[in-house]
Amino acid sequence: MADLPRALAAARGDEPVDLLLRNARLVNVMSGEIHSADIAVAAGLVVGWDEPGWDGPTWNGPGGPRKTNRVIDLDGRFVAPGFIDAHVHIESSMVPPAEFARAVVPRGVTTVITDPHEIGNVLGLQGIRFMLREAARAPLDIWVNAPSCVPATALETSGARLEAADLAELLAEPRVLGLAEVMNFPGVVGGDPGVLAKLDAFRRRHLDGHCPGLTGRALHAYATAGIRNDHEATTVVEARAKLRAGLTVFLREATNARNLRALLPVISAVTERHLCLCTDDRQPADLLEEGSIDHLIRIAIGEGIEPVTAFRLGTLNTAEHYGLHDRGAVAPGRRADLVVFSDLSAPRAEIVFRGGVEVARDGKLLHDPPRPPAAALPRTVHLDPDRLDFAIPATSDRIRVIGAIPDQLLTQSLEMDAAVKDGLAVADPHRDLLKMAVVERHHGTGRTGLGFVRGIGLREGAIASTVAHDHHNLVVIGADDSSMHTAARAVAEADGGLAVARGGEVLALLPLPLAGLMSDRPIEEVRDRMLALLAAAHGLGASLRDPFMAMSFLALEVIPSLKLTDVGLVDVERFAVVPLFV
Repeated sequence: MADLPRALAAARGDEPVDLLLRNARLVNVMSGEIHSADIAVAAGLVVGWDEPGWDGPTWNGPGGPRKTNRVIDLDGRFVAPGFIDAHVHIESSMVPPAEFARAVVPRGVTTVITDPHEIGNVLGLQGIRFMLREAARAPLDIWVNAPSCVPATALETSGARLEAADLAELLAEPRVLGLAEVMNFPGVVGGDPGVLAKLDAFRRRHLDGHCPGLTGRALHAYATAGIRNDHEATTVVEARAKLRAGLTVFLREATNARNLRALLPVISAVTERHLCLCTDDRQPADLLEEGSIDHLIRIAIGEGIEPVTAFRLGTLNTAEHYGLHDRGAVAPGRRADLVVFSDLSAPRAEIVFRGGVEVARDGKLLHDPPRPPAAALPRTVHLDPDRLDFAIPATSDRIRVIGAIPDQLLTQSLEMDAAVKDGLAVADPHRDLLKMAVVERHHGTGRTGLGFVRGIGLREGAIASTVAHDHHNLVVIGADDSSMHTAARAVAEADGGLAVARGGEVLALLPLPLAGLMSDRPIEEVRDRMLALLAAAHGLGASLRDPFMAMSFLALEVIPSLKLTDVGLVDVERFAVVPLFV
């Protein structure tokens, strides 16, 4: 550490500190206490504190008031370590890293561990390196795990393919911690050579997990591969099974996977040090209105979790899990990533420090980071809207139907009577039976998977998007083919984005020109256009809080139980394409 001599001198009291936070109440995640402290910061580090009324052992070093270059009297406000998100896909915020920071840093988030597999599935290493470059421009510490599943499986078509040798190139990047969520859990359990090669390339690094519903010997095999965490648990029983198998469990509260409250009962004096908080996928409105890790901490405290424990889940535990031992606590020698707030029962950041520098106050960054140039990435939507064909010849009177579940990534595998007209299977919005299509958009093949979904609620019109985890092909759901064509065309002509249409009219559109995933506009503008999209979709009858986020996961064939990709209808439990007609 270049400034260690100065930090030590400031800690001893021989030299002035850069900042003194006087009259603070320190949330000490190491000792489990909240105690009074005048917190001293120098060279970007916490170098100690003075405790009024301390009657413990002392050392006969320099005494008297500290010399300081700046004093902030907190008048009894609380100080906690900067919040750390254990697992987040920045692309889901629909803005690049620096703009994402504008939303989360004022909320007290100072470090995130991100998996850029969304853009990796569109643009491969080019997209990942774009995210690394943009991360350097952000007033936020962004650590990256290399995407393990590009593509997620062989049952989809992505824009790129990254094998072990490709991923190994990222090991030289200073911000790369390890290998991101290994979603191909059947490949791990079955010993697939390609999957094992990726694990071996990152053997000395962190190996992140993703194994929804995995139990018994299969779970044990997954953990035997060296994977050490999972963020897909949805029940206490599942979370406890994964803890027993030695996995650290990330408690998730995303836009469309709201699992935190259901999992809070797993927290105990023994388990809590093996639990972390993560947001996974959060869209702009939720980030700006609810928050990030701060929102999860408020939920935990509001549901009865002891406050210091709640803070530890969102700070120290994650730092230690990833070996980031320079942060995660307000303690001497740790980075001065600090959050100041007034209400312990519902903490909301009022001042945020990053490395001892004040970066946000009263909900706003003090200095806005630059946005990337509009031409930072190439066009990524390659399809001819005139060639789209959503017709489904009926070959039976029974069909398999994806059942969407509110606020969950899991789906049901249903069977329903087909609605047949002129020999074609069509949507039947009166029964909440909508047509769904996934169109390959990376290579210009136009290959289209067709199926049906229940639980979206549209009575008319259609919605479309190029955000479709994890392959990010063009996905469209509608009550009639004409509306589906209109929505799909609008998204294609915008080179990616989200759209709502009715008949031949586009009702709302959000362009996402950066890989079809992110906007080059301020996050507030993206939020407003997203709210307009949601209002238009709800006006057409959509019953889910966010039908676009729900739609994006209906194409993810690694989460049970029935999903649709450009290859076809996927039975996730069988890990195979199955016929639409029964």
